Amino acid sequence: MLAELQYYCYTAFMQEVISITDRGTLTLPASIRKELGLTGGQQFIVLTTPEGELLLRPAATIPLEIYSEERICEFAEEDQEIGKLLK
Repeated sequence: MLAELQYYCYTAFMQEVISITDRGTLTLPASIRKELGLTGGQQFIVLTTPEGELLLRPAATIPLEIYSEERICEFAEEDQEIGKLLK
């Protein structure tokens, strides 16, 4: 039973040996990228597990705009104008 479980664990997942460059770059093999539907430009979060393993998870990036005081004043003025129209 244990041998069957070990065999499953080693064959149920795609495995490839990759290297890390001096600059820290890793290249995911084409077979894995194809199986997972990964394309260039996607971002990932890299996590480490207590067991010392690396885990990659897709990252969701959301554009963020930081408003200047001037822009905030514009919003307030527009709100006031809309408030007058709605009365």
